[in-house]
Amino acid sequence: MRSQTLRRALLAYLVLLPPIAWLAMKFSPYALDGDGMAYMDVADLIRAHHWAGVINGYWHPLYPALLAIAQSVFHTTRSNELRAYYVLNFLIFLASVVALLAFISALVRLRRHMTPNADQNAGRTPLLGMEALQLLGVALLVIATGRELSMATIRPDALLQALMLAAFAMLLQSFASESLIYAPAMGFFFGLAYLTKSFAFLIALITIALMMLFQAWVQKRKPIRVIAAGALAFIVFAAIAGPYIGALSKQKHRFDFGDSGALNYAWYVSGTVKMHIEPSMSADFGSAKVNLIHPEQQLLAQPGIYSYRAEPYGTYPAWFDPTYFHERIVPVFSASRLIHRDVRNVVLSFRYLLNHPEAWILLILLLICGARFGFTHARTSLHHWRHSTFWLPSIFLGLAMWGIYGLVNIEERYVTLAYLLIVLPVFAALVHVPELSEPTDDNPWPRRTATAMIAVLAFLALGETLRVALENRRNESAAGLPAAWYQPNIVEAAKGLNALGIGSGDQIACMGTIACLNDPYWMRLANVRVLTEVYNPDAKHLLEEYEGLPNRQQVEDVLKAQGAKVVVAAFDPGEMTGRTPASAGWIRLGESDLYALPLNTPAPAPAAPATLPWDMSGAAKP
Repeated sequence: MRSQTLRRALLAYLVLLPPIAWLAMKFSPYALDGDGMAYMDVADLIRAHHWAGVINGYWHPLYPALLAIAQSVFHTTRSNELRAYYVLNFLIFLASVVALLAFISALVRLRRHMTPNADQNAGRTPLLGMEALQLLGVALLVIATGRELSMATIRPDALLQALMLAAFAMLLQSFASESLIYAPAMGFFFGLAYLTKSFAFLIALITIALMMLFQAWVQKRKPIRVIAAGALAFIVFAAIAGPYIGALSKQKHRFDFGDSGALNYAWYVSGTVKMHIEPSMSADFGSAKVNLIHPEQQLLAQPGIYSYRAEPYGTYPAWFDPTYFHERIVPVFSASRLIHRDVRNVVLSFRYLLNHPEAWILLILLLICGARFGFTHARTSLHHWRHSTFWLPSIFLGLAMWGIYGLVNIEERYVTLAYLLIVLPVFAALVHVPELSEPTDDNPWPRRTATAMIAVLAFLALGETLRVALENRRNESAAGLPAAWYQPNIVEAAKGLNALGIGSGDQIACMGTIACLNDPYWMRLANVRVLTEVYNPDAKHLLEEYEGLPNRQQVEDVLKAQGAKVVVAAFDPGEMTGRTPASAGWIRLGESDLYALPLNTPAPAPAAPATLPWDMSGAAKP
């Protein structure tokens, strides 16, 4: 493929991508968890100007602020808000595409800036031009979006990726140009990235240090210019991130830029129990030091019943701000625990690579077809090695990000950006050698083969996205759903609670992992707050365990004393006959598998009014 043809292919791809991505968004099925509900709760607080609740040591405010804007623009209700959030995620995806194109453009510009004449004289020219690399990069982003960055998930990972790609694009532009404008631009994007997730704080500092080191040591720029670039980047980053760090530090009475990293280290490496830890549970501390300031109030030991009244915000306060009930859990380094976790994360890393085989299979095919790595140029020497390192900053940062996550916990959505930072410079470093083509051939066959392979990969990925979207549409139609994001079990449960006259911020209790943790969105849809929980993490047959409790009446009395109107739990409808003492009194919530046991409320009238309009078509009723 000649450059003009490839340019047209890239343009056609970018024209087709938005409508296909829109279909993928529109027909993405329900995929919500407790993280998403916490972000929506923070968005509500932003709209209500409850800034004390917005300052959160675990969830940062930029993504919830965008959710709040989506609420205002689409005039959402609880019953149709997911539609607005899906549209927001679609726009974030488009921003990620733009940021990725900018990153690749900067990478190619840096390659051109640093490629020595010795390589060109020896006939070693880059195998892939900018259009081919951009087509490959967008294809890999499309694949990742379908697998781990779905537009149906209410999480900030895609936003973080877009902002950090933009920051890295500015970094590479600063290397390729003498202008100082790119350094503060990098600080700006890193500041926004920090307001998205605290992970960006550490990466921002590492990147600023790398920028100064690379310019001083590799590019041999004047010290005053190196210092000025680093200072500008840091000042702009601090100006954006500083106010939130200050507010968070004031709330915690210590310097704090976010506690998600420390808590996850305690949970995944130190072995500290993640949920419902009490000061007396020293056997569950792992290797961490635990001196809780305000733990959850334990109301009963067997079964464990916990109150969340101390946290004034959130639909499910236990996960609204995990740092509140886990304040003063301090991880302690343990080599044996860290090695054990690292082994697990190595396995997860290989699993990620096996789940993303397209790039490395393509790389192997290109090498078979005659491509060679151009990490060093044709006449490598101690004097010239610096001229071949355009790929080094991106790969270093990708490995650093992967390594930081690898010390704690690797999830695919975490390392996608690191994967792109490693893979794309590797492809950009490929060269073709003169003996594989005719001397007069200005477009040798290795290059034509490479670009053709990339074009096939890219359009197949786009076609697969369209195929999945249309299949989801057929499934939605066959199930009779009013929208792809409509989850009948959750909606029926919320409607059932409203039909009992419960809603408008009423306090209730929940019991069991399924109702409380696995899919708690019914709480938000019903507009209730779960302030008391009967913790039962391992029950495979919750009804049997509940029936076997010798103090079942005591459990109900404790819940009543907390003012909970009902307790909600998930049961197998086939077991809820009402003929056993444990199943008696439970009311099925619509056609769901969730049931409510009235505690401080009389038996409902059959046609009690609901607190929500329940218009699932996408427009709020008056």
